[in-house]
Amino acid sequence: MEIVPRESAESPSVPVDLPPKKRLAAAVERYGEPSVVERSLSLLAGNNEGEDFLLYVGGDHAQGILDGAPVLYWPELWGARALLYVWNDSAAPAIIDAMNNPAWRVREMSARVVAARELSAASELSALLTDKVPRVRVAAAKALAAVGTLEDMDGIRILLKDPEIDVRRGAQQALDALRKRFPKS
Repeated sequence: MEIVPRESAESPSVPVDLPPKKRLAAAVERYGEPSVVERSLSLLAGNNEGEDFLLYVGGDHAQGILDGAPVLYWPELWGARALLYVWNDSAAPAIIDAMNNPAWRVREMSARVVAARELSAASELSALLTDKVPRVRVAAAKALAAVGTLEDMDGIRILLKDPEIDVRRGAQQALDALRKRFPKS
């Protein structure tokens, strides 16, 4: 993906040093919520949304790309992450689909957004429980704890024997959260 300026050189400066939530609030103030959601989805799809918007979603790290670092998956990740803070239900299909992204960081973030937005995606999350990347497995288990049912416990339980300790911890936390959501009567 080649990054080319979309805004004019006279654009107000982007507050790259702010945390993502505050940067995205500033982006909403500047562009409007529908535009921020649309442009975040466009980044998630691998499209260019211009230098200023990239700085809003990526902050200081985006400057590295603008200075010539490899783009890799970062804009897609930042597009997904933006949806933690700015949302429209029309984004649900794209974020669920992004759980199949080749970049593990995008899959992980998409699972986090699914949990935060309480999207119905239990089958897609269950598939991620066997992802080759431990952090994706943890994100999937925790997201299932937020949106799944007691029927999802068996898939999560398998992770209690994962070779990675962080995955085992995440699985236990997910099981505890599911039990809390569905207490026995």
